[in-house]
Amino acid sequence: MKILQINASYKPAYIYGGPTMSVSALSEQLVKAGHTVSVFTTTANGKHELDIEPDATVLVNGVEVTYFERRTKDHSHFSPKLLSALAKRVNTFDVVHIHAWWNLVSVLSCVVALSKGAKVVVSPRGTLSSYSFQHKSSFVKKAFHALIGKKLLNKCAVHLTANSEQEELYRLIHPKQFYNIANFIDLPEAQYASDTSIHSPVKLLFLSRIDEKKGLDLLFDALALLTIDWNLSIAGDGNPKYIEHLQSLAQARQIHQHITWLGFRQNDKFDIYQEHDLFVLPSHNENFGNVVIESLSMGTPVIISKHVGLAAFVAEQDAGWVFDLDHLALKDAIETAVNQKEKMERIRKHGRKLIDQHFSKQVLINSYIKMYKQVTGHD
Repeated sequence: MKILQINASYKPAYIYGGPTMSVSALSEQLVKAGHTVSVFTTTANGKHELDIEPDATVLVNGVEVTYFERRTKDHSHFSPKLLSALAKRVNTFDVVHIHAWWNLVSVLSCVVALSKGAKVVVSPRGTLSSYSFQHKSSFVKKAFHALIGKKLLNKCAVHLTANSEQEELYRLIHPKQFYNIANFIDLPEAQYASDTSIHSPVKLLFLSRIDEKKGLDLLFDALALLTIDWNLSIAGDGNPKYIEHLQSLAQARQIHQHITWLGFRQNDKFDIYQEHDLFVLPSHNENFGNVVIESLSMGTPVIISKHVGLAAFVAEQDAGWVFDLDHLALKDAIETAVNQKEKMERIRKHGRKLIDQHFSKQVLINSYIKMYKQVTGHD
């Protein structure tokens, strides 16, 4: 099968977080399964561009990737050359899989592909959540969706990664078909913790893109009330002005001396997970939560808000603690976790086995291939 993946960014643009890594992992696994995969993306790397020749096609871990020049240097990612190439080549592919939504690469690629009669799958990746509609250009999003977006999406198949995301989208769109399949995540070889003891002070970790929706302000409010000794590591990058705001907030809460800002980390992130006692993700909205899988795969228990896509999985498997989006509830969750040493030790020992059981590459790749076959009518 010939599959075209379209995303505004592709590795090594890790600054965009989970979606970039998930699309890369999916593409590579499809190639390993014997399919021909091409990726159309841009040179986007935050406010800068990747150090890659624009409009050139290169082989990245077996995947044919074309990094097209983008005209805009913001999240709109306008790339006329990508759209032109898509119009010329779209009918040479069996299926087109578009990732994310509120950018010109995704929306205009959908328009072009549908106009050429292509079979299209769209993975919104959280961009169609109620939180997304209420923040950042909410009026424009609502107007566009009502006038154009809904019509486009209803002509596509839609891929989701969690039941909570599907429940939200049922109220927004009626596509040809919904498919609920977890993200692919590249994990290192299994490493089982030899030391399951809890540090003193307890070592907390936040590792993700630093953004308002991630709830770090809520975490700071909770930490200011803790009755236990703690240290927090923050690994991630984001808008410098927002990071400055958070640092000022930490000063105001008089907790700054317990916080270490590690910056963006990629090559050693799995070591960082394993060095900490608890991973905390207090997001206002998260359609899946790749970092939850990464943390548990290294045996580090998680504390996550109920608005993280994997919250139901964590609760059902007793793999951590899920809290209501409230700083008092988060404070209680952290203190409860530290006091439940047997549960912490169990997750430390068996977290990786749990992830391998539920998110094995073979099960996931079979599900994605089945989706593509159904969309193309080859099933």
